[in-house]
Amino acid sequence: MIAFILKRLLSLIPILLGVTFISFLIISLTPGDFVSTMAMDPTVSRERLASLRHDFGLDRPWYVQYGLWLYRISPIEFPFGVKIPDLGYSFANRAPVTSLMGARFVNTLILTVTAEIFIWLLAIPLGVLAAAKRNTLFDRSASFAVFFGISLPEILLALLALLLAARSGWFPIGGMHSLHFEQLSYWQQLGDLLHHLALPVLVLSITGAAALTRYMRSSLLETLNSDYIRTARAKGLSWRATITSHAFRNAINPLITLLGISFANLVSSSFLVEIIMGWPGLGKLTYDAILTKDLYVIMASLMAATTFLILGNLFSDLLLAFNDPRIRYEHK
Repeated sequence: MIAFILKRLLSLIPILLGVTFISFLIISLTPGDFVSTMAMDPTVSRERLASLRHDFGLDRPWYVQYGLWLYRISPIEFPFGVKIPDLGYSFANRAPVTSLMGARFVNTLILTVTAEIFIWLLAIPLGVLAAAKRNTLFDRSASFAVFFGISLPEILLALLALLLAARSGWFPIGGMHSLHFEQLSYWQQLGDLLHHLALPVLVLSITGAAALTRYMRSSLLETLNSDYIRTARAKGLSWRATITSHAFRNAINPLITLLGISFANLVSSSFLVEIIMGWPGLGKLTYDAILTKDLYVIMASLMAATTFLILGNLFSDLLLAFNDPRIRYEHK
C-alpha cells in the first residue's frame, strides 16, 4: 500500500502539469491582462506599466511566461539546489499569492469537508433504511425526496437560502465570523463558525445526500439478492444481523469508490456557493481573480482544485482497501 500511495502521489505531477499548461494557454488567448486594466487608471504612468510588464514577463510569449511560472513554483533550484516555491504575486490584492491562498484554502476545506461528512451521515442511514423497508411508505417517501433533491440546482438552493436568512434573521448572510468574533471564548467561536456554516453546508449537501442515498439503496438491494445472503437467512440469521454483519460492508464498496469524484464535485459546487453566499474561500477569490485577470491567483486556484481531486480519489482508495481486505492483498 505504501508503494501504491507513492505512485498515486507521483501521478499528481503530470496531471498538474497538464492542467496548468492547458489553463495557461486558454488564459493567454483571452485579450488583455491585469496591466491592461491598470492602464485605464490615468494616475499610472506608462513607464510604470512597462516596468510591471517586464518584471512579470508579460512582454514575452505565453510559453516563456509559463516556463518562468513553473520555475518559480518548483522547489528545485537550477542546477542542483532547493528553494521555497513561489506562487507569484497577486496584482489585484497587491500581496503574494501564497499568503492569499493559505486562509482561503483552509476556509474552502472547512466548508467541503463539513458538507461531505454531513452528506454521509445523512445519506447512508437513509439508504439502508429505504432498502430494508423496500416498497413501504418510508421507501416511497425517501425516493420522492431523493428525486426532488437531485433535481434542485445549487444556484437556486443558494438563492433560496439567502432569502430565508434575510426574511427570518435566523442565519447570518455572508462571511464565516461575526464582527465580535475575537472577543468570544473558544466554544462561542466554534458556535459562531457553525452558525455561519449551517446554510452553505445545507445547500451543498442536499443534492449530494440525495444522490448518495439513491446509490446506497440500490447497492444494498443488489447485495441482499446475493446467494450468500439467502444462505445466511436460511441458517436463521435475523434480518438486522444479515444487513449489519454481511450485506452492509459489501454494499458500501461502490460508494467508497465514488468518494473521490463526489468530493471533487463538491469542491466545484462549493466555488459556486461561496460566490453566491459570500463564504470567503477559494471560489470567491478565483471569481475576483477572473474578473481582474489576476493570472497567478487563477493558476494557484486551479492547482488547489486539482490537488483536491487527486487527494480525494486517494482517500477513497485507502478507505476501500481498509473496508475490503481483498484490495489490500492485491497491492501486496
